[in-house]
Amino acid sequence: MLRSFSGACVRRVIDRSRACVPEHAHDWPVLSLFVIGSYLNETEVGEKFISGPSAVFYRAGARHRNTTAAVGFEQIEIEFDPSWLGRRLLPRLPVNLWVGGRVGREARYLAHACQIEAEDRLHAALQRFLEGAARQPEPEPAGWISTITRRLREDTALNISDLAAEACRHPSWVGAVYRHATGEGLQETAARFRVESATRLLRETAEPLSSIALDAGFCDQSHMNRTFRRVLGRSPAAIREDRRDFRQTHPV
Repeated sequence: MLRSFSGACVRRVIDRSRACVPEHAHDWPVLSLFVIGSYLNETEVGEKFISGPSAVFYRAGARHRNTTAAVGFEQIEIEFDPSWLGRRLLPRLPVNLWVGGRVGREARYLAHACQIEAEDRLHAALQRFLEGAARQPEPEPAGWISTITRRLREDTALNISDLAAEACRHPSWVGAVYRHATGEGLQETAARFRVESATRLLRETAEPLSSIALDAGFCDQSHMNRTFRRVLGRSPAAIREDRRDFRQTHPV
């Protein structure tokens, strides 16, 4: 539990790599905000593999299950009393999923705000988020976006010219289009991928921090420390302690 308020609670939820979270539901509505990792989300409206800035809203009683991928998964959950937020803001569907784009970008900001804001400011931020997410959805990203994302995951050292060539696009506008489609910039995606790799090793092995930094593609341990502070707001040493807080899951 990160924060507890009069009509809401905020949790950091951590799943180890290749774990299955059994089907479950919540007594209050829940907004799940992506932080790092990848997972398969299964609900009554279908299946979706999620690996970037996103948010999922579940109405009270909406059943869902997750299966995490090789890097594990971390999310921020906001569970709230509908009367605390305002029932008019609740989406009508039992499950709403927003991936990338403007809403994905705003989900990143809200996940950060959850850890630092007082109740009134969090209440206002959550209202703004749901009001914005209810607007007309953005179109599906072009196919070359996934090509760039896949290549960045394979090699986080690739520069924008390399990536543009991979996608057969001109580098002068690739960065802006990628940010608009995914909710984060190319450098932010590369940094997140390094953090995801390092986080799995920190939480699931006893490998020294200096070795993990190099294995995950950082220049050195200091570089890893700075990136963790920027992406997660926590140090690698603090992340290592998270192994005590894994959610109860079943192995895949």
